[in-house]
Amino acid sequence: MSRPGTPGAQPGPQWAADRAPMPTEPARAYAELAAGNRRFVSGAPRHPNQDAGHRAAVADGQHPFAVIVGCSDSRLAAEIIFDRGLGDLFVVRTAGHTAGPEVLGSVEYAVTVLGTPLVVVLGHDSCGAVQAAREAAATGVAPPGHLPAVVDAVLPSLRRATAEGVADIDGIVDIHIAQTVETLLGQSPVLADEVAQGRCAVVGMSYRLAAGVVRPVTPVPSAAATFDAPGTSDDPAASAAA
Repeated sequence: MSRPGTPGAQPGPQWAADRAPMPTEPARAYAELAAGNRRFVSGAPRHPNQDAGHRAAVADGQHPFAVIVGCSDSRLAAEIIFDRGLGDLFVVRTAGHTAGPEVLGSVEYAVTVLGTPLVVVLGHDSCGAVQAAREAAATGVAPPGHLPAVVDAVLPSLRRATAEGVADIDGIVDIHIAQTVETLLGQSPVLADEVAQGRCAVVGMSYRLAAGVVRPVTPVPSAAATFDAPGTSDDPAASAAA
């Protein structure tokens, strides 16, 4: 692994931030993601853990601090919008962040085998999968191929939105994000037990495509606001001092 002042090293604060320990508590993990998104939105990302030294360091094993169960939308690249790098995030993506058995198994693997302390369901405004499901429900015409599987997974969220009087697409997206959080916890006793024991938290978040901002849709770990650990500060000077 490179050291400051040697060939291939990242300079100063960048190197220090890249080598900061991974969070092992849900609240710290959430704070780390939130800080990374603030850097991305402000146009001052650090691109941590993307250098050759770190690539070699994680080749023999991974310890990601967050699982991202995200929509497959090409504009929803988790490592970019959260300003993270290799080995930081365990990413599972499907259209409309639908959660079938393979998704559940992937999340359980990250949480129980890799010890990941945070699961984030990441949706976004103007979601095409939600719009497709809404159109299919309105017209009664199923989409071709295997797309009905995606539509069927979103329909419970549409029914819930109707029952709650929510008609705008982004409001429906928020409901669908919350519904996916409930699906993960309801269909995975393994994950629910990890949450009950305090070893993991599951949070729903929504990404604004134009602004780049990620906001919580469901409750976040209660202690998250108290953490500003080394590597999470928006101020590069503060990160260097830490």
